[in-house]
Amino acid sequence: MTKQKDGNATTTFLKKTLGTENIEPAVTPPPRTSNNAFVKKPRLGPSKSRKREIPEGLWNKCPQCSTLLYDKELDENLKVCLHCQHHFPIGARERINFLVETCSFTEHDADMVSVDPLEFPAYAEKLVRDRKSGAQKDAVVTGLGQIGTHRVALGVMDFSFLGGSMGSVVGEKLTRLIETGTQKELPVIIVSTSGGARMYEGMFSLMQMAKTCGALAYHAKQRLPFISILTDPTFAGVMASFATVGDLILAEPAARIGFAGARVIKDTTQSALPPDFQTSEFLLEHGLIDAIVPRKEMKSHLDFYLDFLMSGQKKILAPTE
Repeated sequence: MTKQKDGNATTTFLKKTLGTENIEPAVTPPPRTSNNAFVKKPRLGPSKSRKREIPEGLWNKCPQCSTLLYDKELDENLKVCLHCQHHFPIGARERINFLVETCSFTEHDADMVSVDPLEFPAYAEKLVRDRKSGAQKDAVVTGLGQIGTHRVALGVMDFSFLGGSMGSVVGEKLTRLIETGTQKELPVIIVSTSGGARMYEGMFSLMQMAKTCGALAYHAKQRLPFISILTDPTFAGVMASFATVGDLILAEPAARIGFAGARVIKDTTQSALPPDFQTSEFLLEHGLIDAIVPRKEMKSHLDFYLDFLMSGQKKILAPTE
């Protein structure tokens, strides 16, 4: 028992435990009251705005200067960066549209498609995939068109279809194009972009190297010009065949051009390579190509070259076929 005085009053507390009196202080707990000091308050700050969704296909980042480019402006500039002049990849039909005069191009062998003669694993599926995703049925578009005042036999390769690889269809379409140019006494122009011969077709693809060069040799015997245009990238079997036998060999700026890749050459030779190795600038410096022509100037340059090369043929504009 304990006594506590509070002013004049005396309070007696008695606590029993297990039937016995224990003398120990009794504590009266304070009443439960709300304390606003410990209530969690909302954080004040800038509101989180909902992330804005930007539709795909509106912007493109330049890999050379890292500038963000509006796709519409990039297309209007022929897929050339407005800041550093980097040349983006471009499809075969886009290239044809700015090279030839409006509505002057007539496509040949548009329905010719590749098959799988060796039943190479996954080759048939890749052919179907690229036909669905692209605007053409194989890696080259061929036909007759007009550049300036000259009719030409024009072939343009497309890297988006199996890396622009040359299979039996690519070789056959190019050979037919060259033979048509020879028959009609027209200059032949081929724009190359390729990873080389198509490995899925084995020897059938390697045969196209000799076949296209044979057709070009006969074309040259008729004193008709062949202009080869090398774009990024042009390698292996294409580089080692028709792409480098032109009477005039042009290239776009900074295009990667060669036979084997730089890493393979470095590992084989065990030597350091120049920083600009296998570029169009390197090839021009060493005399392997005749000129580097920016994409926007290619059409006017071709018209000028054709004026000179065809001056003895007197084959000025005739109705397109």
